[in-house]
Amino acid sequence: MSHFGSLRVLDSLSTSDLSRRSFMKAAGAATLAAVGVAGSPILRAATAAATPPVRTSESLVKVLFESLKSEQRKEMCFGWGHTAEALGLLRTRIAANWHVTKPLIDSEFYTADQQKLIREIFLGLVQPDWVTRIDKQLTDDGEEFGKQSIAIFGTPGSDKFEFVLTGRHITLRCDGNSAEHVAFGGPIVYGHAASSFNEKPGHPDNIFWPQAVAANSVFKMLDGKQQAEALIKLPPKENAIEFQGRKGKIAGIGVKELSSDQKAHMQTVLAKLLEPYRQSDRDRVAACLKAQGGLDDCNLAFFEQGHLSKGEYDIWRLEGPAFVWHFRGVPHVHTWVHVADEPSVPLNAGA
Repeated sequence: MSHFGSLRVLDSLSTSDLSRRSFMKAAGAATLAAVGVAGSPILRAATAAATPPVRTSESLVKVLFESLKSEQRKEMCFGWGHTAEALGLLRTRIAANWHVTKPLIDSEFYTADQQKLIREIFLGLVQPDWVTRIDKQLTDDGEEFGKQSIAIFGTPGSDKFEFVLTGRHITLRCDGNSAEHVAFGGPIVYGHAASSFNEKPGHPDNIFWPQAVAANSVFKMLDGKQQAEALIKLPPKENAIEFQGRKGKIAGIGVKELSSDQKAHMQTVLAKLLEPYRQSDRDRVAACLKAQGGLDDCNLAFFEQGHLSKGEYDIWRLEGPAFVWHFRGVPHVHTWVHVADEPSVPLNAGA
């Protein structure tokens, strides 16, 4: 079994999509079945009518879309393949600090109900115990929730649509797997400047720094020869996350070369990276990674340049044929992510 198979432990970290009320109704239906009366057409119909459909971010995007007036759609709704001058395919663009459209979420452009819907869509994309942390990141970065912008591509409810939310240090997407081959609906960026633009060593209060701590703990487990292989002098540009495929020269030490305990800790690192996101996105990453050989076909690299934190490397990268997770910790955290099930997926990355 691939080492990535152990990522099933992530299930214990997730929160069920069912509300407590939905769970109790489902449990009630199971009880009826146990006593032999759930086969009644009347009871089946009553149970179905009493159980509300699960509200996903994708279903909420459809509700939002249907609430938009024509003048709103002109500003923030686009065709699936819409290209913008100097930006390329707008749906797939990423950058560390940008707005996909001009209207801000908390502006008068959106009604109060629409703003609530957008917030609900956001809440559905992250784990509940990460909401407060991401809200902190947005506030620390000068853009509390509402200061971002959104766009909708295609027609929600069809087989081709995508919702994109962008701002400083955040890109989130939901697409119901409309975007073929990729995880997260496409490449994403996240970051945090917790105390200032130039953070102190150890990145106090940075919500993402524990990811680097986990990666550096792997480096400390390596012997001298392994560390020499994993440590690279100069990092690539942070937005250089194009896939290299199997023929590319990927820097760092191969995960397949690690010992069993080192590989087990790499699973912990991967779990830490995926921790903020909803289970369906975690599952999609798992499927994409498995299609390209799992963690064993990835390399882990640490970079000497930009070494800020004593005993820990601020810039590191986990990369495979169609998987790039680039973490930059200097002067503050920027992380660029591109994951797919095959390496021919193009990238549209800005600064």
